[in-house]
Amino acid sequence: MKRTIITVLLALVPLCLQSQNLSVSTNLADYAMLGTVNAGASVSVARHWTLDASVKYNPFKYGSGNEVKQYRQRLVSAGARWWPWYVYSGWWISGKAQYQEFTKGGFVSEETSEGDRYGGNITAGYSYMIGNHLNMEFGLGMWGGYEKYTTYACPHCGAIVDEGEKYFILPSDIIVSLSYIF
Repeated sequence: MKRTIITVLLALVPLCLQSQNLSVSTNLADYAMLGTVNAGASVSVARHWTLDASVKYNPFKYGSGNEVKQYRQRLVSAGARWWPWYVYSGWWISGKAQYQEFTKGGFVSEETSEGDRYGGNITAGYSYMIGNHLNMEFGLGMWGGYEKYTTYACPHCGAIVDEGEKYFILPSDIIVSLSYIF
């Protein structure tokens, strides 16, 4: 996974040198999801287009024993945004490929699920310019794809309740993001 992230970021470097428009961002709403640390980078490639890459990471468990609440994840995504007006201002719509490794459970019952998800994401939003280099972004997204999972009776017992593979459609992004544009 580290190789994938590094490869995506290195692929953006030549584009950054040509375009002179790069942004870095963090989604404040993700921190409310049990402390999910996240970062994104975007580079302008044309008047209406940017290429984006982002990562999310959450290693945290809350509680102990069978009272553990968790939504641990490692997520990486890469895609493009289309801006009807100019890049980094106003409305936008994006599509991206996404991979997530997850462990979740303890919210409704002791059951814990873990697995991998692969798929595509569609997101739309608005970027509000606060200053020359600072934007606030708002948006919502959905993603769908293929999931391989295992569900356990509790976080520590190891008793498998269900396992398999399935297609999914889930809400993906609630964006309240702060972006710095170079």
